[in-house]
Amino acid sequence: MADRYLSFTATAPGRFLTARLGLPQPSALNRWTAGHPSLEGHLLHLTAGGPSGLDLAPVLARSGLPTATEAAGATAGSATGSAHGPATGSPGPAAVVLDATGVRDVDALAEVHAALHPVVRSVAASGRIVVLGAPLDTRDHHQAAAQQALEGFVRSLGKEIGRGRTVNLVRLTDASAAESTLRFLLSPKSAYVSGQVIGVGTAERHGGPVDWTLPLAGRTALVTGAARGIGAAVAETLARDGAHVVVLDVPQAAEDARRVAARLGGSALTLDITAADAGERIAAELPDGLDVLIHNAGITRDRRLVNMPAERWSSVLDVNLASVLRTTDALLAKGALRTGGRIVATASIAGLAGNAGQTNYGASKAGVAGMVRALAPRAHAEHGVTVNAVAPGFIETKMTAAVPLFLREAGRRMNSLAQGGLPVDVAETTAWLAHPASGSVNGQVVRVCGQSLLGA
Repeated sequence: MADRYLSFTATAPGRFLTARLGLPQPSALNRWTAGHPSLEGHLLHLTAGGPSGLDLAPVLARSGLPTATEAAGATAGSATGSAHGPATGSPGPAAVVLDATGVRDVDALAEVHAALHPVVRSVAASGRIVVLGAPLDTRDHHQAAAQQALEGFVRSLGKEIGRGRTVNLVRLTDASAAESTLRFLLSPKSAYVSGQVIGVGTAERHGGPVDWTLPLAGRTALVTGAARGIGAAVAETLARDGAHVVVLDVPQAAEDARRVAARLGGSALTLDITAADAGERIAAELPDGLDVLIHNAGITRDRRLVNMPAERWSSVLDVNLASVLRTTDALLAKGALRTGGRIVATASIAGLAGNAGQTNYGASKAGVAGMVRALAPRAHAEHGVTVNAVAPGFIETKMTAAVPLFLREAGRRMNSLAQGGLPVDVAETTAWLAHPASGSVNGQVVRVCGQSLLGA
């Protein structure tokens, strides 16, 4: 369903009226298309807290944005721009990367303010600010306090910056290991991801060089619940990136599953994902193995707990959580996921922040997050497989289109971007986590919610 309010605020009368009434003024987001795969403009690279030792220059040079010089260094002690790019007086940056990994105490936090204060206003609409932080040093509580402060800073800035711009924090120790993450966050693909804190480990090496144009070429990806909605968008995006996609859904959706698979040049597989032998059947259907497993299938059976019969509780927990655990365990035990494989499960902000009438759904999605965090280190150590999750917020689907008008409008506006996301936003985030170069991203739960005003 079209967001008529978003369209109205794009008109001159709409801007005037909403400004006078103090109503949200969402900006149309710049999403990825084949014709416009990059942000338009330059990238400003700043530093706060002194030199970090990160070799960022070559990674940022490959982001697709020319690196630019601005006069940040004149404003902020050790906050300095890079040495290449457009002359002073050029339009504001499309993206800003602030290296704050060297921030180790409260005094150094002043340099974060000094670096970004002069440039925040000039960042282009639908622009990006990415702050780079270091892991918290448990042996140094001053460093831990200063680095934790960056999270509050980033989340607060994301809620005030407006104009479709996003702000995220990446914790890293190795710039090369973060290349896929930086490429994602500095591109239109991350349009609905803001206020997130993403941890990046050390670089993982599996196979040869990465083809950034078709990163999943020669790989097989299975997407559950892929006959329609978000699952179909995920399947389409993985196919765009070169994967042979197996579209899995229930027998009742067989026709839709076959239609999606045919359109993508993939294959369809129909089975009940809650069946005890679902994992074994998937492994049997894919004797050559699997590279990417996307757990997208899910259901809702909303009702307040006092009115919720046991069947509504158990059906949601079985589809959304128990089937994910059983299938993952079976495929890992059988070695069906190849080394370098990726598992991406679907959580929800309902599981992270809670939602009235969804105790069953919230429990199931919080359980997915718990599975990811516990399984990720073991799956990586024993099988060479990463495990992550996406946590969608209000996404424009047939399900949300059926929500009553006032609740739907509240869902759309209750985030920093003041609009609902699209299935492709979840799909792009999933594709980044499934990327062969994303092996250093493990055990993360990334919200795709436009920085919902609910939850952390």
